[in-house]
Amino acid sequence: VQLQASGGGSVQAGGSLRLSCAASDGTFSTYAKGWFRQAPGKEREFVSAISGSGGSQFYADFVKGRFTISRDNAKNIVYLQMNNLKPEDTATYYCAADRTLLGYNKPERYAYWGQGTLVTVSS
Repeated sequence: VQLQASGGGSVQAGGSLRLSCAASDGTFSTYAKGWFRQAPGKEREFVSAISGSGGSQFYADFVKGRFTISRDNAKNIVYLQMNNLKPEDTATYYCAADRTLLGYNKPERYAYWGQGTLVTVSS
């Protein structure tokens, strides 16, 4: 089973990007999903998470009001809409999946990971 993240790119501050995370297996359609990011020289940090049904969403304080997580279980895709991007949002973004949302903000709680997609925000 694989997770495929896409949608990264280079934008100027204030711009927007939408990241996608597609699962290769329909089993993941009801798994909780999370987005993390890692900047060079820094640890991986939590960005956002969503429950299997999509009914519950969680955000890191530094993205509240700017990022929105959503999912389309029929397509097995989770999205991260990123608006009003800042240079400090520059990082490689990773999607992850697990059966539950327990410990949703801790990377070690996720069993499955996709490859990263690079987001670069210039000032």
